[in-house]
Amino acid sequence: EELRSKKEIDQIVLFYNRPATGTSFRPNMVYLLPFDPEWIRDLSGKKWPSRTLPTFTMDWESLFSSLTRQYLFFSLYRAFVESIASENASRLASMQVAEKNIEERLKDLNTAFNLQRQTSITSELLDIMTGFEALMGDGK
Repeated sequence: EELRSKKEIDQIVLFYNRPATGTSFRPNMVYLLPFDPEWIRDLSGKKWPSRTLPTFTMDWESLFSSLTRQYLFFSLYRAFVESIASENASRLASMQVAEKNIEERLKDLNTAFNLQRQTSITSELLDIMTGFEALMGDGK
């Protein structure tokens, strides 16, 4: 409030990443201050959800200042949480793809290893059979 009154800041804009679809995120921009006039109009046009209007005992400037601070705090908190959630979702998706690729590569390597081992065993058995037949042929 001090910075606005001294004309050092005109507006506060928050940029953060927001989850989009499962594994991706998109940049998001929110005007924190001044409040969006359309948002205030929409809010003032809504009917109060209960039969009694809230009452307050403090002066309206203190109440408004307190509500503004709470609004800013929760807006920043929400932005941080959404940004971290979108980043972690993206990381998790990348790790799952990497894990799947590793599993496929291991399967291919195991198949190649088993084929090579079987070829080696078959070759050794043929060598033994050839040697045995050579020995048996000499003995006849």
